[in-house]
Amino acid sequence: MCGGVGSRFWPFSRRELPKQFLDFFGSGTTLLQATFERVRPVVQPENIVIVTNREYYDLVRAQLPEIKEENILLEPARRNTAPCLCWAAHHIAARDPEASMVVLPSDHLVLKESAFHEALRRGFDFVEGGDRLLTLGIRPSSPHTGYGYIQRGEPTGTDSILKVKSFTEKPSEEMAKVFVNSGEFFWNAGIFLWKTSSLLKAFRECAPQVAAAFDDGDYSPKGEREFIDRSFPAAPSISIDYAVMEKAPNVYVETVDLGWSDLGSWKALYEVSPRNADGNVTQNCRLLASDCKGTLFAVKGDKIIVADGLKDYIVADSEKALLIYPIAKEQGLRHIVNEVKDRFGEQFV
Repeated sequence: MCGGVGSRFWPFSRRELPKQFLDFFGSGTTLLQATFERVRPVVQPENIVIVTNREYYDLVRAQLPEIKEENILLEPARRNTAPCLCWAAHHIAARDPEASMVVLPSDHLVLKESAFHEALRRGFDFVEGGDRLLTLGIRPSSPHTGYGYIQRGEPTGTDSILKVKSFTEKPSEEMAKVFVNSGEFFWNAGIFLWKTSSLLKAFRECAPQVAAAFDDGDYSPKGEREFIDRSFPAAPSISIDYAVMEKAPNVYVETVDLGWSDLGSWKALYEVSPRNADGNVTQNCRLLASDCKGTLFAVKGDKIIVADGLKDYIVADSEKALLIYPIAKEQGLRHIVNEVKDRFGEQFV
């Protein structure tokens, strides 16, 4: 999945070039390309399907020339992850009714790739053994309010895979602290495995409005685009977590240690980046700092940053915008981006 705009990474991530198409670490590889390479040992390239917004077609083609044309699904509107995955399941099932899927967001960081491959293989074996929806669970290191939380249930007899007792999407900070302190909860990594038939059944039972938008569609090579152009914009805008995972009775969690990060925000990038003795992070830039601590500096272009007295801040510069903002308040960046759009125009977001 690579159709989002990544507003919490503004101003680096902008609508015309979202974060999944950026090389954040200066490695020569974008987040999308890294995700593609990460899954190749388990899924052959001809079986990798990209779902993105129509306006990012050229970016996908340029960054992943290996992907077949028919494996790029172009959303005509933004409707969150449930419609995206319902369409993808139908598209895949039309070609192989017995197929299984792994769902990968394109903007995650996974440091332990061998463990990741083992987790996927184990997960495929599990979901192919029955009508099961599986998510990967990460033991939480903090009461993060931007993730879904999974409460573990009974063991299944398969090593590291448990029945899910409850699923809570993006709790309050107070509730997240309770979850972390209990030791019974895992972060939902947003990486899912299931048979296409299991997912489509779950949509019909848990999210019939989403299912109705895609059932009985034309998924032939000639008819699919016309059908999607007509039906996709009418689908409800809802996440797979709210639509299915919180409601379905057959949800399981595979507990894993992958060196995983969502990379959904500047704070997440700060936490996984190397820091100097003052706890500062520099992303592809040169810095002359005095009395600065715990601050992330990210500046595009050949600029030198001179800073004094900044503590726990984000300093991010792009061609048209400069962000100087407390890390502790980063959850409010989406509102800031909307305000920038309203006051100064879409060209700045």
